[in-house]
Amino acid sequence: MSLPHITLLVLALYMVQIFLQETTRYRFSLRLIIGNRDNPPSPSLLAARFDRAKNNLLEALPFFLGLTFLNMIIREDTTVAATGALVFLLARIVYVPAYLSGVPWVRSLIWLVANAGLLIMVWPLI
Repeated sequence: MSLPHITLLVLALYMVQIFLQETTRYRFSLRLIIGNRDNPPSPSLLAARFDRAKNNLLEALPFFLGLTFLNMIIREDTTVAATGALVFLLARIVYVPAYLSGVPWVRSLIWLVANAGLLIMVWPLI
């Protein structure tokens, strides 16, 4: 899979996480979701975890996108960067259910794997 395709999938994952966070916050009530959201309900435990998982990806996204663009601009061969991006994507996909489950250590270990993917993306730039 190419680096641009993986990047599109990472952005799609972010959109899915936004959707899941918002719909769980409003308890899947279409009436509340399509309203003006002036008085949001208190988030459930699940909605709060979705929110934190989404925010965590949002914090990592500038690093991922920066490394993606640098590799696409500077390097002709982006195979190593694509491998790192794929590691990042797969770890971030697994990160969401791990975060929701609340199992200690698992979420943090998966986060480390995702960051290892970012380090793999740095390697060709050094």
